[in-house]
Amino acid sequence: MTTNVEFSDTQHVFLNSAEFQTVKTFIHEHLLNRIEELGAEFGRWSRSSVQQFVNLECESQVRLHRVPINARETQLLADALTKEFAGFGPLEDLLNDPAVEDILINGSKQVYVSRHGLLQREHLHFTDNEHLMRIIRRILAPIGRRLDESNPMVDARLSDGGRINVVIEPLVINGPAVSIRKFRKDPLSPEDLFRLGTFDQAMGHLLEMAVRSRCNILVSGGTSSGKTSLLNALANFVPDTERVVTIEDTAELALNHSHVVRLESRPGGYDGSGNVAIRDLLRNSLRMRPDRIIVGEVRGGEVIEMLQAMNTGHDGSMGTIHASSPRECLYRLEMLAGFAGYQGSELSLRRQIANAVDFIVQIGRLPNGSRRILSISEVTGLNDSVVAMQELFRHEPQVLPDGEERDRWIAMGVAPHSPKIARLRQNLQAQAKGHLDV
Repeated sequence: MTTNVEFSDTQHVFLNSAEFQTVKTFIHEHLLNRIEELGAEFGRWSRSSVQQFVNLECESQVRLHRVPINARETQLLADALTKEFAGFGPLEDLLNDPAVEDILINGSKQVYVSRHGLLQREHLHFTDNEHLMRIIRRILAPIGRRLDESNPMVDARLSDGGRINVVIEPLVINGPAVSIRKFRKDPLSPEDLFRLGTFDQAMGHLLEMAVRSRCNILVSGGTSSGKTSLLNALANFVPDTERVVTIEDTAELALNHSHVVRLESRPGGYDGSGNVAIRDLLRNSLRMRPDRIIVGEVRGGEVIEMLQAMNTGHDGSMGTIHASSPRECLYRLEMLAGFAGYQGSELSLRRQIANAVDFIVQIGRLPNGSRRILSISEVTGLNDSVVAMQELFRHEPQVLPDGEERDRWIAMGVAPHSPKIARLRQNLQAQAKGHLDV
């Protein structure tokens, strides 16, 4: 694997110059001819052998044709060509950079990257849309996904756990649109999130108590707000004696737990056959003797099965949902159930929601890119046909005299009413008293 290379401003100018593209295209054609001469032998070469071959050929062609570039620029050229033949071209360094969270490509000339929650345009670009398509197909090849005019959209999980979404013509106008979501190889723990300032100590203690006492929790937030990372972290509090089943459209969760069954939905073929939806997986998971069910994202008809599971003995289940506030989260649950053909009355649906969900944790991405828990709310029951909630913690940044904002969470002074947490507190107090008596 190549190491990430930090380029100077001068090198960036060279890599994005017309001269670089001209020389690269010329030597690329020469290398294609040489590879054709080598035949099948080239396909058996290691990455280091390809690198050595490209280095020698680049130096030879630069000298032979008296190309006016220095030794460092020749090496940059050789590195770029090695990535073309043995890697993922211009994307390789971004894919290997642990700080990169998202790679967004809008045609061959626009590449944006998200680092630490902030989106910035990158210097790199592709020669043309054909070049971009070659790299896309190389990324998709190992996972066997087809991308052509009859199947112009692909959403898939990469071998390293990341996710790629591609849309090509005729559905997109300005060249292929590619979205790559990367995931950490070592998921963030609750301690990591605390150090990063996602929540404070009191909130962390409440969340731990809620998970250990088998409360049902929904993590609500917008796109790229950190919902999956928080869900991964909360799963650290699940006892190892319990069996956890995760259900996702594209497997993103990587729970630090000893007994996990990971289920992933399957899209249908070009004729629609073979489709297995999250709703189907959730129904089947109830026959797999789960102690807890974790739904990666609730966004369809599976909401009905999830609420029923939470209401019929699968306490401690969790999931994420796209919503801008805890109240909006409840409205979205109602809306999704309605779309899924829920047959009961509005009152009975709200009663199911109130009985099923214990806590809603709202997380958001702030303008500076940091992810913070914005509120923790407890669902307390039904009041005048409306699902009642009480907010336990709220994020209210403190503005310092110099204008700088400092994170601050306000405890609303209300203790959670959940009998599950009350039972856990009693057990812990009894255990502590037993130790003292001994």
